[in-house]
Amino acid sequence: MCIRTVMTYASPVFAHAAPKALHRLQVIQNKFCRAATDAHWCVRNSILHRDLELPTISKYMKDASKRFFDIAGSHPNALLRAAVDYQPHPTHLIRRPRNVLTDPPDALTAAVESQ
Repeated sequence: MCIRTVMTYASPVFAHAAPKALHRLQVIQNKFCRAATDAHWCVRNSILHRDLELPTISKYMKDASKRFFDIAGSHPNALLRAAVDYQPHPTHLIRRPRNVLTDPPDALTAAVESQ
């Protein structure tokens, strides 16, 4: 749990980072899971996550972003509430933190959720 807090610090803000950066964080989490359980190399990562009841990094960041935006939407500060209610432009190429809520799950997250 100590590692996760460091790895996911400010995750609602950088949850829309490049997929390669998120993949690197997922690889680190997979290595820790494998070392903690002393799992054999042939055990799939999706099985480890399911057995440990541990969400993948992308799922965790998506849930953290949802919690963040839910809390920010009812915040007493009007500027913060206004920032939550923006509507992204569909043709705009810049990714925004709220876009992570509508992104499809990555392959590992889909595999864990399907089991």
